[in-house]
Amino acid sequence: MADIKVYNTYSKYLQYKYGERVYKLPISLPLTCPNRDGCISTGGCIFCGEEGGSFENLPNSFGVKEQLNKNKEYITNKYKVNKFIAYFQNFSNTYLPLDEFKTYIEESIIQDVVGISISTRPDCISDKYLEYLKKIEIEKGIDIIFELGLQTVNYHSLVKINRGHTLAEFIDAVMRIKKYNFRVCTHIILNLPWDNKLDVIENAKIVSALRVDEIKLHSLYIVEGTCMAEQYKKDEINLISKDEYIDRVITFLEYLDPDIVIQRIIGRAPEENTLFVNWGESWWKIRDEIISNMETKGTFQGKKFNYLNGKALKKFVSI
Repeated sequence: MADIKVYNTYSKYLQYKYGERVYKLPISLPLTCPNRDGCISTGGCIFCGEEGGSFENLPNSFGVKEQLNKNKEYITNKYKVNKFIAYFQNFSNTYLPLDEFKTYIEESIIQDVVGISISTRPDCISDKYLEYLKKIEIEKGIDIIFELGLQTVNYHSLVKINRGHTLAEFIDAVMRIKKYNFRVCTHIILNLPWDNKLDVIENAKIVSALRVDEIKLHSLYIVEGTCMAEQYKKDEINLISKDEYIDRVITFLEYLDPDIVIQRIIGRAPEENTLFVNWGESWWKIRDEIISNMETKGTFQGKKFNYLNGKALKKFVSI
């Protein structure tokens, strides 16, 4: 598709940073999360299926290097790409003994890997792990990126989805990661049943104030076998319309710091055992509709980014 001008795209950022296209290679580890195994709670988030946050990965019976090399061969042949990011994607990838975590990280440093992206929970961030990763970054010349699942800044909604952490843990995680100058990507769901437009705006304001580097927006999908699936079947939750979702995405982007990179503005879901996803439409059609609406309205990422650095003082000084 044509160059997107209404928001700061991930592909453009990667092209600028590395001088060429870069693809993420997913890695699946045999692990769980503290919200499932009883450390914090059991059952996990009410929307999370058995496969966790990924559904297209190779089986974790393959080793890290084997997964990377298989995916690398496929992507190289299909897209003619020469640089990659090793993406530890499913569940909470820092929820491991430190020695075991180190082994997996070191196995992921193969030829043509320029970065390591680690998906995890805000309550699974520790200085010991960050210190080790800083050493890896310096010695190996590998960029380190954290992808933190937040979903919403509404702490009442966090309780309802059985997230197992509050906003405080997210703030703490971002501040700790930033001490080591690693990049932070935050995952947010804009159409949780208990959130409204004020929550959408506050999502944008808080991640901007914390100087998060990247955002990955998800649209809620409902998987058979989850607690949310049962709520959906019993009509205990109300889902917003597609038009309302589009409006929420646009509002979120308007209030977001324009320097924050957008990895995506709508998610995908597995075709099997999914009760609801993207209002029955292809994800890319909704993405294109969001972009078209923004262009028509003459709006863009950061249009309303005017609330930090002493907003009330702007009548007295030029800030």
